[in-house]
Amino acid sequence: MDRPKLQLYGTDWCPKSAVLRNYLQSKWIEFDDFNVETNVEADAKVRALYDGKLKFPTIMVGTDFIKNPTIPQLNKFLKKHNID
Repeated sequence: MDRPKLQLYGTDWCPKSAVLRNYLQSKWIEFDDFNVETNVEADAKVRALYDGKLKFPTIMVGTDFIKNPTIPQLNKFLKKHNID
């Protein structure tokens, strides 16, 4: 069984989304990158997590997610999911 892929939900203009995107790329970690402003499904998925509110950046693996993580929090989340 394939493990779920890491997903980043953010925007192009959000500095925190860019920091997380750049960090993951610098570590050669594969992830799907969704822009919640241009992708209706991504917008709906994120709003479903936060009672209709659009909160980003959000990182997901399967049904587990973390909102607006610091790099140490992201590393802990990645380790939890055996992603490195």
